[in-house]
Amino acid sequence: MATYSLSGRDTTKWINRTLQKMGEKPVVYDSLQARLSCEDLQKAMQNMGYMNATVSMKTRVKGKKLRTLYTLHPGEPFYIRSFSYDIQDTAVARVLKDGGIVPDIQDQKKEHMPFTVASLDAERKRITKYLNNNGFYRFHKEYIHYSADSTKVPKLVDVTLHLTPPSESLSVDASPSGLHPQPLTPLHPRYRIRQIIFESGDSTGPFLRKNILVNTTAIREGNYFSAADLQKTYNNFGRLSAVKYTNIRFEESSSATDELDCHIQVSPHKPNTISFQPEGTNTAGDLGAAASLTWQNRNLFHGSELFSIQLRAAFEAIKGLDGYEDHNYKEYDIESRLQFPRFLAPFLSRNFKRRSTATSELSLGWNMQNRPEFHRRLFSAAWRYKWSNATHTTSYNFDVLDLNYIYMPWMSETFKKNYIDEASSSRNAILRYNYEDLFILKMGFGISYSDHIQSLRAKIESAGNFLYAISPMLGMKKNGENQYTLFNIAYAQYAKFDIDYTRQFRLGETPKLVLHAGLGIAYPYGNSKVLPFEKRYFSGGANSVRGWSVRELGPGTYRGTDGKIDFINQTGDMKLDLNAELRAPLFWKFSGAVFVDAGNIWTIRAYDEQPGGQFRFDRFYQQLAVAYGLGLRLNFDYFILRFDAGMKAVNPVHENSREHYPIVHPVLSRDFNFHFAVGMPF
Repeated sequence: MATYSLSGRDTTKWINRTLQKMGEKPVVYDSLQARLSCEDLQKAMQNMGYMNATVSMKTRVKGKKLRTLYTLHPGEPFYIRSFSYDIQDTAVARVLKDGGIVPDIQDQKKEHMPFTVASLDAERKRITKYLNNNGFYRFHKEYIHYSADSTKVPKLVDVTLHLTPPSESLSVDASPSGLHPQPLTPLHPRYRIRQIIFESGDSTGPFLRKNILVNTTAIREGNYFSAADLQKTYNNFGRLSAVKYTNIRFEESSSATDELDCHIQVSPHKPNTISFQPEGTNTAGDLGAAASLTWQNRNLFHGSELFSIQLRAAFEAIKGLDGYEDHNYKEYDIESRLQFPRFLAPFLSRNFKRRSTATSELSLGWNMQNRPEFHRRLFSAAWRYKWSNATHTTSYNFDVLDLNYIYMPWMSETFKKNYIDEASSSRNAILRYNYEDLFILKMGFGISYSDHIQSLRAKIESAGNFLYAISPMLGMKKNGENQYTLFNIAYAQYAKFDIDYTRQFRLGETPKLVLHAGLGIAYPYGNSKVLPFEKRYFSGGANSVRGWSVRELGPGTYRGTDGKIDFINQTGDMKLDLNAELRAPLFWKFSGAVFVDAGNIWTIRAYDEQPGGQFRFDRFYQQLAVAYGLGLRLNFDYFILRFDAGMKAVNPVHENSREHYPIVHPVLSRDFNFHFAVGMPF
């Protein structure tokens, strides 16, 4: 209301309109609405089982402001003494009892439960849902009502659920004396699906293959009608990129009163689309621009296969480099993807493929990077599966094959002399490995779970094991580092595991506390002594320990000495992140946060190039970096802009106590870091 009050009455001015939209309009007291609020509160308590509840109201006036105080007097709650069923349709009763939905005698599980409207309505919905999924197409919950008797025992209620047949109709009784209409109580009809008819949504005719239509449809001819199968059919067609919308209707068969004809109308999307996306870049102060052009075909083989080709180009002006001829960075990228909306795999049954909501994806890519220091080429190819459970709370991905070939065709003489060939450089091992040709053949499996309160992500991957097993059999040669080579390139071999957990706790109506923990560990072995640079961990930045910039923290107590290449050495084989963040709305679309972060990275092996970086159980907790800070978020629904200001609290890299505990001896120029990001950190 304070923001709204800042606006003037002239709504033709944009500032007044903006302040009124951001603020909340003051509410004028209405005695009638206050009395209605009392009645609503009383009714709400009665619905919760407090049948004798009352509400009293008092008002206090101070100047032009009025404060209303509602006092709730719930009294003693009522409980269910007995719960029984009165099902007047024998066919429905038989189906419910065969399915274990309704017991033969009164339901003892519901005895001594609170007598609430919510619990009674939940029972109506449970029975209705089961009947709708077992052939009772026209059944709805209005056929179920309750009778309750609270006169026998104080505060105990005897409840009876009544399931009534449709409204009475007249039947014709054929008898020798003639035709006499007789009253007849009809039964709820139980329908089977007689036939399924596919229809096109436009004049172009069918645009999907018949087997795709059949496999996408969960409804089956000869089965009882099922609302769950109907919804799953809608969901399956909704997943198809070639389908714009789907309309399903049922008609009673003219030949039988208990059969339905299912008409499925499918309308197509435009098959081809082209999109252009420009973007600006800022890498450590180096400004640049990039643009991508994407072409998509949504129905390549008339099976809703999604095929896309993306072309991307980027340019960045790099400053601060001495001894290099070209100070610009150029990147060109082409990537193609072919996605099938189903499992494409041998040894899987047809029923399993039809039931699962999976996609199969083939991707190919080529990336060319020209930096002042070196030129880099990357060829990638992958075959992977993605699928989820029925409620979409859990999703899975399986990378059957993921191949990456990294080729370094050129390196600047200045860069090669200063950082690669210089004998006095203590960074030769890691640097050389990360600027050599590399071949990675890996596979991996990941799982993700989220219920909007807690989320869990885990992934495991391994590379080089198959090649290492067959290398001796194929007579592969070894290089000077005793590594097997493929096409004269030493392939990578490692195992990697990551797990990430987030939990939210509500603190009142709006504030919430979010806790997060992330752990990652990767181990090079066999044909590798060092992890590939792309697979190593780094710490600091907007999504980690926010008192440090990206790649500024760790490993362990390692202190960088050369800012130009420290991004190589400030990486590790292990990572631990621990975060706590208190979030609360402020006004309009703004919300704030207070956070505490802790974490670091480590190496598993002891590398001369990273002194103090090896993980040790007896000292790793002493090497945890800690940061604290404030955050401001601007929520536009579709995306969130995040501004976080972090301060170092405990610095594992120190020479004295003042550097070790900057929370006690803060230095703004040394300990402060500002982060801008899109989306929440976890």
